[in-house]
Amino acid sequence: MAYNQEPLAKTPVIKFNGQDFTSLRDRCLSRGLPFEDETFPAEPSSIGLQLLQGKDLSSLRWVRPKDILNGKSEPHFILEGASRFDIQQGEAGDCWFLAALGSLTLNQQHLQKILMDQSFSHQYAGIFRFWFWQCGQWVEVVVDDRLPILKTEYLFVRPRSNNQEFWPCLLEKAYAKFHGSYANLHYGFLPDALVDLTGGVVTNIDLNLSSDLVMMVKTAAKAGSLITCATLAEPTGVARSLKNGLVSQHAYTVTGAQRIQTWRSWEDLIRLWNPWGHTEWRGRWSDESLEWQKIPDQQRRQLHENKEDGEFWMSCQDFRDNFSCLHICNQFPVSLNQENVPHERWSQVMFKNSATPGNTTEGLSRDTQSIFSVPEGMESHNAIMSINIIQQNLKAKDKFPLSLSVFKVDPQFQHYQKLPPTFFSKFRNAIEGISSKNRGSLTKRYSLSPGTYVAVTSAHSETVEFLLRIFLKMPDGNRNLDSNFNLMALKASLPKHSSQESIFHKYAQQELNLDAAQLQNLLNQELLTGTPGHTFSLDECRSIVALMDLKVNGRLEQDEFARLWGRLVHCQRVFQNIQNHSGVFLSLDLWKAVRDAGFLAGISVSNELLDLMTLRYGDSSGRVSFPSLVCLLLRLEAMAKTFQNLSKDGKGLYLTEMEWMNLVMYN
Repeated sequence: MAYNQEPLAKTPVIKFNGQDFTSLRDRCLSRGLPFEDETFPAEPSSIGLQLLQGKDLSSLRWVRPKDILNGKSEPHFILEGASRFDIQQGEAGDCWFLAALGSLTLNQQHLQKILMDQSFSHQYAGIFRFWFWQCGQWVEVVVDDRLPILKTEYLFVRPRSNNQEFWPCLLEKAYAKFHGSYANLHYGFLPDALVDLTGGVVTNIDLNLSSDLVMMVKTAAKAGSLITCATLAEPTGVARSLKNGLVSQHAYTVTGAQRIQTWRSWEDLIRLWNPWGHTEWRGRWSDESLEWQKIPDQQRRQLHENKEDGEFWMSCQDFRDNFSCLHICNQFPVSLNQENVPHERWSQVMFKNSATPGNTTEGLSRDTQSIFSVPEGMESHNAIMSINIIQQNLKAKDKFPLSLSVFKVDPQFQHYQKLPPTFFSKFRNAIEGISSKNRGSLTKRYSLSPGTYVAVTSAHSETVEFLLRIFLKMPDGNRNLDSNFNLMALKASLPKHSSQESIFHKYAQQELNLDAAQLQNLLNQELLTGTPGHTFSLDECRSIVALMDLKVNGRLEQDEFARLWGRLVHCQRVFQNIQNHSGVFLSLDLWKAVRDAGFLAGISVSNELLDLMTLRYGDSSGRVSFPSLVCLLLRLEAMAKTFQNLSKDGKGLYLTEMEWMNLVMYN
């Protein structure tokens, strides 16, 4: 952890404007009236005067999809799956958001987190909700489904699929509310939208220095990244259609890359999608280009489609000549060097704070210090600092209001929890890094030698709340992470088995059993040192209770707790043995944990099951916390023994539907 701040803990989803979706929906259903959002009213103010100049406001109406279709057909939230081809940009210059959204449709897991499970039929009340990420927290934004119509035309994103599919229109409306108005979406920054939709970190690629774009895009796509790009800006600052079919100062989604063999040579191609839903590239390898006749029929059938859908291929050289930037967004940084290594692991720590101008020494804020360490064995470009701020406090043309400086800490200062003013002398130079700055975010990439460092955040003109995320690349060979970034601070040894009875009564108090909340308090107090990290969540403790609850009463009695305590002793020993050997417990070490846990004797797992356990219990950087390991090993034992008890021949089992549902829904 940083010496003067606590890393950001997991927090619940924030209700934007304090609006609770469930209570608002239920109230509307009970009254039989569709929801009308007073915090984002059906008025010109929600659009913004900038987008209404020259418009006939007398013809502006806000209409619900059911009324738009007027009984001719039924509206759908999603029809035959959500894809980028459901999106068609309207009057707002929000291609930066729609291009990011188009890329999100290629990652259905992330997309579903944003869209939820919603419809125009089941419990329809004219209200919809969407999630956006802001400063380390997910924010739920609710909107009504009244859409602005000018005469007979949609003012903003138009529904596709015969005007029946409305998820892009409603999501855009929620994002406009999130930013204050549709006008505040008119021109923005691609990285800001990528972060808002995923909570990830953005890597900006210099197209002039990138030699193998095809491999780079494929590497990023394999890692589940969102990939977007933008054309060169106009001197006038206004986008316009070009003769070659591209749009200047416009955002696109990168949807694929391919190296193909023509009659004479190899050709590198990249595939793009235009949020306009039409207007495509007209040069080499465009839909109607004769270049497609120069490749084998099978490859042509696989890649080439002549459709007016906004998607097209172009050569990587033409891409470099016409586009200014390539943005790749992932939960953790994706290294895209010449080796294109997709499996690197990064550690992360987050600090939420506020910077106040004027509270400085030699121009550097003393109150926003984040101290961290870089261990031995790190490579070049091994540290990434990412700052995000609350965007509701920004206007469309505001510049980023913070600066970030990184300094190496001298040995004589390393014992300080907060560096004194004497450290920040005018002769001390900050370490230079490669930076990229947008309206709502700042990212810097560094190559840091082993040692202790301080990241200092400074405000320019007004107090700003921000989230600082520090990513450190894990060493490949010796995976010995600095203790500042360890996932778990586990006590060196658990109390003796003979004292577990007193521990039980301490937390059960007057009761003779433990519920999940009491168990959570017990585990976090008795097993962990209190150093911030992954503690036992309430949901994990509910799972543990269900697995050890032989009497099926939702609580652990003393004999059940004694059995659990014995399992915890085994888990603790297994976790520490593996962690002490490599410095961190990784999901690829799970097979060792299964092998070494004494209470799993006789239970074997296949490679396929190991892969599933890795997905279920490891995090996105490949690490496994102690609570996750406990839940995994307890569940593995319980499920294996349940099969043995229910199976008559040891090869299979038969359950009624009710028996199956009782088993999987509780245990």
